Amino acid sequence: MLVSRDHCPICCSHSLQNDRIIKDHSISHEEFALTKCRQCEFLFTNPRPTPDGLSRYYESEEYISHQNKSNTLINWIYSIARKFTLSWKFRLISKHLRTGKALDIGCGTGHFLAKLKSKGWTVQGIEPDSGARAIATEQLGYENIVDSFDMINSKNEYDLISLWHVLEHIPDLDDYLTRIKILIKKNGRIFIAVPNHDSFDAAHYKDYWAAYDVPRHLYHFNQNSMKKLAQKFGLKIVDTIPMKLDAYYVSFLSEKYKNNGFINYFNSILTAYKSNSYAKNNGNYSSLIFVMKVK
Repeated sequence: MLVSRDHCPICCSHSLQNDRIIKDHSISHEEFALTKCRQCEFLFTNPRPTPDGLSRYYESEEYISHQNKSNTLINWIYSIARKFTLSWKFRLISKHLRTGKALDIGCGTGHFLAKLKSKGWTVQGIEPDSGARAIATEQLGYENIVDSFDMINSKNEYDLISLWHVLEHIPDLDDYLTRIKILIKKNGRIFIAVPNHDSFDAAHYKDYWAAYDVPRHLYHFNQNSMKKLAQKFGLKIVDTIPMKLDAYYVSFLSEKYKNNGFINYFNSILTAYKSNSYAKNNGNYSSLIFVMKVK
């Protein structure tokens, strides 16, 4: 069952227009429409499955972040990249915060939290997928991983709240960002990583761009929409950081979708290189991390 919304999730304008039709290339092979707000130009999947109906679009071994397997070349590339990015993410966080209490929303199999815990952080994670949550609890204990935001004590305060490629999956942006603002400490930091549909690789692959990932990605961000979202919730963006490896991973998947399962690795690498090169001038990398604080 699909549900439609008649207003923009960011500016609440009712002036909407159809933008394009995107196919779910990875799991269902169904088609979904993207809607653009005429007022603020925010792009979102509309109509979309109900929150209960969304779960079946994650039920596949193709959905890598919910598992530890490396049974395909792309999965192996992803697992290697994940090991590198864990240390890299920790270094990024260390530029803003020394240590403290962290909440990772959509923590997947818990690798990021395990890295923080090994460096002296107190950690808590939210992961709705039962399979990924089971792997995370093996590393971190049942008391540290919960299945929903409703199980987080609202009296808790966190130095760090992170959403690594999670915000685009959350059905109710207003609810989550309101809760996040309550939970973050005055001098805390919020790290939000999202795909950027203004990147060169998005323009190159068009409807085959893997980071549209409908219907799992309910929202499609760029730098402008993230600024407006931050303003709406009284947050300030203090840093914007490129995720350069994402251009390569997204290009591999996009080539796979474009060529009916065949991956032209040369084209993938060339497109990713171009994307990162062009982004040096305008900041439009394939994915971006937005570091925020309360105003």
